[in-house]
Amino acid sequence: QVQLVESGGGLVQSGGSLRLSCAVSGSIFSIDLMAWYRQPPGKQRELVAGIGSGGSTNYADSVKDRFTISRDNAKNTMYLQMNSLKPEDTTVYYCYIMTRPRVYVYWGQGTQVTVSS
Repeated sequence: QVQLVESGGGLVQSGGSLRLSCAVSGSIFSIDLMAWYRQPPGKQRELVAGIGSGGSTNYADSVKDRFTISRDNAKNTMYLQMNSLKPEDTTVYYCYIMTRPRVYVYWGQGTQVTVSS
């Protein structure tokens, strides 16, 4: 049973910082892509940032230069350092992984981030 457990969410003032973590446990062979998604109220789930097994990254335009994604392959853990947070960053953040060569996709349960103005 593969589990993704997010942590690090919470309440922060505008301009503040938070660091999200996603720890992957269970029987899993090879994690290729890891990513953070979020789902603003009334909107579809959107990609925040992704990181490949080799360390290549991509970001949504709205978070570039503010958020940094990283991963520790030895610990099967991914991080999202969020700086200069804005009220519009308020929503639930989800951890996502995809395995290869046999492709499986897993989601975490989500962690709430609330940025007050």
